[in-house]
Amino acid sequence: MDAQFWKEADKIIDRALEEDLGDGDHTSLSTIPADAEGKARLVARENGVLAGVDIARKVFKKVDSNIRFEHLKHDGDELVVGDEVFEVEGASVSLLSAERLALNFLQRMSGIATATRQLSDLIEGSNCKILDTRKTTPNLRILEKYSVKTGGGENHRFGLYDMILIKDNHIDFAGGIKQAIEACQNYLKEKEKDLKIEVEVRNFKELEHVLQTGGVTRIMLDNFSPDDLKKAVKYIDGRFETEASGGITNDTIRDYAKAGVDYISVGALTHHIKSLDLSMKAIT
Repeated sequence: MDAQFWKEADKIIDRALEEDLGDGDHTSLSTIPADAEGKARLVARENGVLAGVDIARKVFKKVDSNIRFEHLKHDGDELVVGDEVFEVEGASVSLLSAERLALNFLQRMSGIATATRQLSDLIEGSNCKILDTRKTTPNLRILEKYSVKTGGGENHRFGLYDMILIKDNHIDFAGGIKQAIEACQNYLKEKEKDLKIEVEVRNFKELEHVLQTGGVTRIMLDNFSPDDLKKAVKYIDGRFETEASGGITNDTIRDYAKAGVDYISVGALTHHIKSLDLSMKAIT
């Protein structure tokens, strides 16, 4: 986590605290004496991969800088049921006020890391890497893409600004693959930008158009079967990076990886995820 990450993460946490706390946690403020001190521990109730523990720590510290936070596990660690993740100690009201938001971040981020690790394990031994997509929760992209990395995956482009990805609608609106690629090249030259170009193809005819045109870094082979993917990769013959996408499941992902592609992109890593079950309990 570099300085830029924390700059953006701080903004996310501040907005989330404002949304959740408003002018105060009135339940805790009304039921717990102001001078009451407490201690709590986060425990895994499900096997998985931890991600976001430092985000959780930041939440507690922003609510109350006097809270003591002890790491018992770290991001990237594999969890089994019953594992203790961290302990917090301090004003009881502060612990209760920070609890839900810290868990919301931690559970979702760990769910993403867990799903990524599962897919990465399924293609272990191949030269293929798992990629995320832009199918992320609005305003939480930096945290979700961090979670993918924590789980062993790689990040695709972060947004619309750091890579050109020519997809089917771009091709159709531009009048064809050749026109779309050449328009991108002219645009980059005119704007003096150095961005990689990736182009999506839906069939072998479109693939042939790309190979004839050139001028791209990567070809995305969309909704190809594993057998067709293998043929396409052989035909491309290392001239361009290759990426498989669309209709890939846990049951088929190894077949896709064995077809020889460099990358497999999986939108479900961030847009269709189950949060990891974690629970914070008071220590009495």
